Order: sequence, then structure tokens, then C-alpha cells
Amino acid sequence: MAFGTALIVVALLAITVWLVIEVKRVRHKFFAIFLIGLIIFAYISFTISLNGKEVNFGTPSGWVGAGKLYLSWLGSAFTKVKSITLYAVGMDWKSYNESSVSDEPDEESA
Repeated sequence: MAFGTALIVVALLAITVWLVIEVKRVRHKFFAIFLIGLIIFAYISFTISLNGKEVNFGTPSGWVGAGKLYLSWLGSAFTKVKSITLYAVGMDWKSYNESSVSDEPDEESA
């Protein structure tokens, strides 16, 4: 992949989004920051998901294959986040330790 060229294209796209929204004098800049963050996230995650894969961007079938790889990677990442979240929610988060020794003395015969 042409990492440098792609990075320049992403940077120009982010700057263009920023300038278009600034020209219109949008009251809230949250939307622009959200779009820029989304573009940067998509670029970084796309690059990571296709790292080491032989993808030909010169053909439409190469783009389709890259899209399938990316969406598969993204789906598995969200599945992993879901399973980690469900595991954390299902844990016992009590503030005391039930396995500690009780306050009552044991009554053992000597």
C-alpha cells in the first residue's frame, strides 16, 4: 500500500471537511470533530486490518475483497469488545471479600 499517499489523501480529506464546516460557520464544531475522528479511525483501522494481506486496489474485485476483509475484521473487533464487556458486567463486584475469615470464633473441642 502506498502509505504516504494514502495518509496525504486522508489528511486533505480531513482538512477539507474542517474547512467546509468552518466556512458555513456552524455553531457547534462537534460534528466536524466527529467526522475527522471517524475518518482517522477508518483509515487507521483499515490499514491495520489489511496489514500483511495481498490486496490489489487496481481492480474492482480487489476493492470488494478489501472491503470484506475490513468489515470482517471490524465485526470481530466489536464481538471481542462485546464479550469483554459482558464478562466484566457478569463479574462479582462486591466491595467486601466473602472468602475472608468470619468474625465468629470456631467452636472446636480441644
